[in-house]
Amino acid sequence: MGILEEAMHLVGKQLGGDLETLTIERVVVGLFFTGVKLSDGNAGLCFTPIKDIPQAVCCPTSAGRMFDPNLVKGMKAGELAGALSSPEPIKTAVAIAALNALSAACWQRGFTGNYVLRKNMDAQDAVRMPPETSVAVVGAFLPTLRALKSRGGTWWVIEQDPRTLKDDEMSHYVPADASEEIIARADVLIITGVTLVNHSLEKILSAAKPGAEIAVMGPTAGLLPEPLFQRGVRIVGGVWVKKPDLLLDVLAAGGSGYHFFDTLADRIVIEARQ
Repeated sequence: MGILEEAMHLVGKQLGGDLETLTIERVVVGLFFTGVKLSDGNAGLCFTPIKDIPQAVCCPTSAGRMFDPNLVKGMKAGELAGALSSPEPIKTAVAIAALNALSAACWQRGFTGNYVLRKNMDAQDAVRMPPETSVAVVGAFLPTLRALKSRGGTWWVIEQDPRTLKDDEMSHYVPADASEEIIARADVLIITGVTLVNHSLEKILSAAKPGAEIAVMGPTAGLLPEPLFQRGVRIVGGVWVKKPDLLLDVLAAGGSGYHFFDTLADRIVIEARQ
């Protein structure tokens, strides 16, 4: 099984019979994030991979690339698990958001593992990256890039779309298709959770330098963390949705993280116990 499937398997073990009773109450596919609310009130988020949707300009062609909007409400949450490995980006995003909501349901019920979960903390603050280490950032995390510019030293940013970078960051830019060597060299590896949506995270982790400090961050990464820890990750940063309906309203109106962080959802850090 891959990371997402392993996390779903853990959800099933922890929730037991409760998994059969949980249904999808609401789905919003927003411009920036996709959100799912469950029948027990828990919710989860995932990055919306708009740029990865082929033929998105054509409604009839795109219709089959997502869950039927007329049928998804009321579906058993566990039924979405089959889409975690889907080649259709929007189906995967909805399934990951549901998985993150189910993970929150596990935590709400008091299930824990060999890790510490902290609320109201930015994952960036938990990453160890002293000046002498080399750092590779997969995805343009603004707070991380800001910290690296202040820190100096050797660092790279691996990004599919260089238009997301500022002029003073371009000298550190590495195209995604030329990143494997850099990933293998980095002492610290900070990875966007979006790599879960495009199914590239496992390849990145397998290329990482042994013993590297690895963090996977972003609202998409709010799943049970054991499969990530087993692959060398030490820090997982995600969100805990506090006000599901208000947050999904924000997403439906085109909102981004700036519109919900700290007010409608808490930042969380999950750290593996040593």
